[in-house]
Amino acid sequence: MAALYALLVLQDAFRTPYTVQDDARQHVFWMRRFLDPTLFPNDLIADYFESVAPWGYTQLYRLLAISGLDPLVANKLLPPLLGLTATAYGFGVTLQLLPVPFAGFLAAVMLNQVFWSHDDITSATPRAFMVPLFLAFLYYLLRRNLWGVVAAIALEGLFYPQYVFVFAGILLLQLVSWEAVPGQGRRFQVSTKRADLLLSGIGLLVAFVVLLPYALTDNPYGPVLTVAEAKTIPEFFTEGRGRFFLTDPWLFWLSGNRSGVFPTFKPPLMGLAIALPWLWRYPARFPLVQQTRNLGLLLRIVAVAFGLFFAAHALLFKLHLPSRYTGYTLRFVLVFAAAIALTVLLDAGLRWLTAAASTPPRWLRQIIVGGLAAIVAAALLLYPRYIGDFPADEYRVGRSPQVYEFFAQQPKDILIASLLDEADFLPTFSNRSILFGREYAIPYHKAYGALIRQRANALIRAQYTTNPAELTRFLQAYGVDFWLVSRNAFRPAALNGLNLRQYPAAVAAAQAQLQQGTPVLATLINQCTDLQDGALLVLNADCIQRAVNVP
Repeated sequence: MAALYALLVLQDAFRTPYTVQDDARQHVFWMRRFLDPTLFPNDLIADYFESVAPWGYTQLYRLLAISGLDPLVANKLLPPLLGLTATAYGFGVTLQLLPVPFAGFLAAVMLNQVFWSHDDITSATPRAFMVPLFLAFLYYLLRRNLWGVVAAIALEGLFYPQYVFVFAGILLLQLVSWEAVPGQGRRFQVSTKRADLLLSGIGLLVAFVVLLPYALTDNPYGPVLTVAEAKTIPEFFTEGRGRFFLTDPWLFWLSGNRSGVFPTFKPPLMGLAIALPWLWRYPARFPLVQQTRNLGLLLRIVAVAFGLFFAAHALLFKLHLPSRYTGYTLRFVLVFAAAIALTVLLDAGLRWLTAAASTPPRWLRQIIVGGLAAIVAAALLLYPRYIGDFPADEYRVGRSPQVYEFFAQQPKDILIASLLDEADFLPTFSNRSILFGREYAIPYHKAYGALIRQRANALIRAQYTTNPAELTRFLQAYGVDFWLVSRNAFRPAALNGLNLRQYPAAVAAAQAQLQQGTPVLATLINQCTDLQDGALLVLNADCIQRAVNVP
């Protein structure tokens, strides 16, 4: 099942030569520098995404590039390997909770439906490595394998360091248990066993060591924004690139992609996890439930996830996005619990089916048990059919090969200005720098966010200015070599379709310019176009400057 789902993803990945995973456009394009160090010279966007890439993640792609594998090809080949690895560890974790292979199978299938209903593993970006490493950590922790736990923590620190806090929280809570004390009822007890203290102590020490470099190293693009600062920036509101502050409190706290405790609930079959506590109350009717073990780990994961979720909200954005701490942790808990509940229920059904009882008749019991089993099997195995968008791999297909090829043939140090979404593909498919792209307008670090915002505002104003001097100043200030525009871009309605509402002041100024007259750039289309690809036009900046400087 894991291989089948992975093959579906590979099919999408290599569907056309101009296919790229959405987030890879940010986190992988700059790695072409490993193949050619002269690419993206003095490129703000490439330098920023290189600066935020974790060390281990960067070195893996560097090693693959040295081996001759293009980073963008490696980005498409890694997800199946990550998915298969995560599946193996997920199966192993389940057997540590309930030693019945069928439960492991159910969990493994549902885990794959979690993997491929979201684009995290498919992105092969740092957060993709969190999934198999988190499951590996749980597996080794349940088996009390010190070296496995240490390796998982160290690798997590190298690939996705913020999740080391999750590992550390689980290790801390592993020392606490809810046990019966003679004459005092049940109370929280702290373990004093040498093995427990050694495992948690060494694990926490490794977590501290791998996080220390991040704590001591400042990002060259400034500290992250504070909440007060973020609330003054349009990018964080409904129309912004980093949409976070949603107006609906239910959406904000429950299902917000960045702010919510549970952004998506896929696959829905994991909702059967709510049956497990009920099954626990009736061990005589559901005897297999007595073979479960280590279920306290699931409660510890939930406690850590919620703790870090609220801490991330309180310290926004120092721990990055709150939803990152609950999205996968809670999904995994539900998957394991649902797989165990389904296995216990199936076992009870089979026992009932083979019981000697005369009522109801055996044929009716067969219909009931067989019918319920068939419904569950259909819900599990036919999930990709009824979910609609599966796999949700978020691969994007570039639609302008002529434009990509044209820019790829230009000198490596050119800079391209554009407000079009198509510009987001240019660094990936042309290996050339762009002044601004909405895909890259990530606002979390102050200096980078301010520079990108400055570029966006200047570009919007320059594209729609009716003042030749303002257009010339813009071209000279940023050293723009080409300008990619749409032939329809200078119609008033087209401006609203550019998805630039996070820059309201510049858009308002552009709309005012359109009402006053024809923008300078629009008058130079016929004179300065180097390439036309459908509605897309590539304008030569040297030609523009010569034209506007003519008396």
